[in-house]
Amino acid sequence: MWPLVKVLLVDDNANIRQLMEIYLKRQGFDVYHAEHGSAALDLLSRQHIDLIVADILMPEMDGYELTCALRGAGFTLPILIVTAKHAWPDKKQGFQSGADDYMVKPIDMDELVLRVVALLRRARISVEQQVRVGDIVLDAAKFELRQNGQEHALPRKEFQVLFKLLSSPGKIFTRQELLDEFWGLDSEVDERTVDVHIKRLRDKFAHQSEFEIVTVRGLGYKAVRRI
Repeated sequence: MWPLVKVLLVDDNANIRQLMEIYLKRQGFDVYHAEHGSAALDLLSRQHIDLIVADILMPEMDGYELTCALRGAGFTLPILIVTAKHAWPDKKQGFQSGADDYMVKPIDMDELVLRVVALLRRARISVEQQVRVGDIVLDAAKFELRQNGQEHALPRKEFQVLFKLLSSPGKIFTRQELLDEFWGLDSEVDERTVDVHIKRLRDKFAHQSEFEIVTVRGLGYKAVRRI
């Protein structure tokens, strides 16, 4: 299973996106949708994505243009092109644009999942997805925290926020970023919800010395490792 791994499907055919989503969600992936390249870029400006599956023939911005734009902007996430364009010049253009893999429609959905997993492994996204800070281990595959060999239960949202902060120590995350990622863009809860979860985490880990959750005034929160 691949919890917390976010896959963006970019295709103007909603039925194909929905079918892909069914197979990817069976493996635990968190799936997002965009109907063309422009919509994908807009979503990426607000949401972290680990891998993209993109068609080529789409309105507004096609798959070639999307891939070029992402690579030009410094995005290194894996990109899998899935398209009906089967000729060698099409494949060549896809790889030259910056794609990591290429599949020709109609595709086998089980093969799609295998290719996605392979690309993630090549990108060194661990199957276990563990973060270690001293004696503390956060295991995202099980939503489990262990310290000195003992398991400690955390509510899912608290675990996700802590895992995010400790995965990128020193990086500042705004309240809105955390809210959008873990509560959803359409959630009706406000930024104070993030503050409540941060306070609970601080209370639970007040007596440990491995890390600290620091408030960055006017911006948000960051984790600081002490060891």
